[in-house]
Amino acid sequence: MNKKILIFLMSLIILCSNASQAKETEIDPYNIFPKVKLETSMGNIIVELDRTKAPITVNNFLTYVVNGEYDNTIFHRVLADFIVQGGGYDPNFTIKKVNNNIINESGNGLKNEMGTIAMAKESKPHTANRQFFFNVKDNTNLDPGRRWGYAVFGNITEGLEVIESMAKVETDFNAEMSWSDVPVKPIILIKATLLAAE
Repeated sequence: MNKKILIFLMSLIILCSNASQAKETEIDPYNIFPKVKLETSMGNIIVELDRTKAPITVNNFLTYVVNGEYDNTIFHRVLADFIVQGGGYDPNFTIKKVNNNIINESGNGLKNEMGTIAMAKESKPHTANRQFFFNVKDNTNLDPGRRWGYAVFGNITEGLEVIESMAKVETDFNAEMSWSDVPVKPIILIKATLLAAE
């Protein structure tokens, strides 16, 4: 093999390796309980994530966070005394790009209790990707039993009152999305930031 080509290929391998390591560093893989600050139009929320119970889900969520994919999105589904859901649409109700679906980690022992954060999914079990929701009451019907549940991967440590306020906003049918339970006044997730390890 030509020496120049060999050097080029070796350089490319090193660059790819470094890029991979940089991505791992960005999602803080050695922090078992990373924290994320969510700056919203209704106030700030801090969530503590649990890598011991939901490593795949946490890494997936953090990848969207560090890539700025949750910035300027909306909480598009609000059901009082149930959930506040977001992460999938911009303020114009345009769907955001999604990465691959992830394995459902709902059997991890974490429960869909008041103040927890969980992954939204479709009817099939392994269809979660970027949308998430906050439980605004204890939703035992979302936990696994004889069927797959919704994977909880953390809880609110600051700003629970913000989620409680979100759950009380006026909602209505939105013709653009053909959905009920859409806030009349948009609730914006302005910025999501992975906080430095304590």
